[in-house]
Amino acid sequence: MAMTDRGETGDARGQPPEDRGSLDFREILARPDVRRWLLRVAFAAVVGVLFAIVFDPRVGLTAAVIAVIADTIRKARAGDGGPRTSAAERKTAKQLDGLDKKGWRVLHARSIPRDDDGVSDGQIDHLVIGPTGVFAIDSESWDKRLPVRTLSHTRLFHGPFEKKDRLDEARWEANQASRLLSLALGQEIPVQPSVAIYGPSVPWRVMTVRNVDVYSGGKAKTYLRKRPKVLTDEEVARIADAASKVLPSKFG
Repeated sequence: MAMTDRGETGDARGQPPEDRGSLDFREILARPDVRRWLLRVAFAAVVGVLFAIVFDPRVGLTAAVIAVIADTIRKARAGDGGPRTSAAERKTAKQLDGLDKKGWRVLHARSIPRDDDGVSDGQIDHLVIGPTGVFAIDSESWDKRLPVRTLSHTRLFHGPFEKKDRLDEARWEANQASRLLSLALGQEIPVQPSVAIYGPSVPWRVMTVRNVDVYSGGKAKTYLRKRPKVLTDEEVARIADAASKVLPSKFG
């Protein structure tokens, strides 16, 4: 988790430093906002085809457009009402209170900026910078009646539901934070993605699934502290200051 000087020879994947700011097609598809629009378009297409078969193509096209508009309005209304956090986020935030007195910096509800200076739908619930590294924590509240299990460290299930998309989103958010911090500081800044689960029992301390650390929400503070120290106080302060600039608050 230590910072590595990027220098002039390229990053850890063999790419030149100037290429880190660009996004390839796979990274674009991994964006939460892009994926939501793809799902929205797919849903509208299904609606349009069904209405076209039952009635005629013009009715199908109209139904597809209405479906897109209705879903967009529903999402917009769901986001109205000012700053709001989930119960799971508040629980994690409560655990993290007081860490600043022990050399940690915690930033809550940080947005992932777009390349066009807009703000994406991506959000890091808690970005934590401390002696043991930099962590992006997403707090999840799941139905406690359904068990949590993994398969070969590559698949995470909540009851019958696979959580691949949730893990991919957490990893994407952490990767974007790492990219932006590395560009801002001129050094490689790894950011470890993790998911803190509230509700069901999690039958392990920490399990890494698809490169994302997964653990019970009540152990978030222990997860952060029970790791080797890799950053000095000065490095923690530098990274936290940069993070507050490149990852704006979701609530302004």
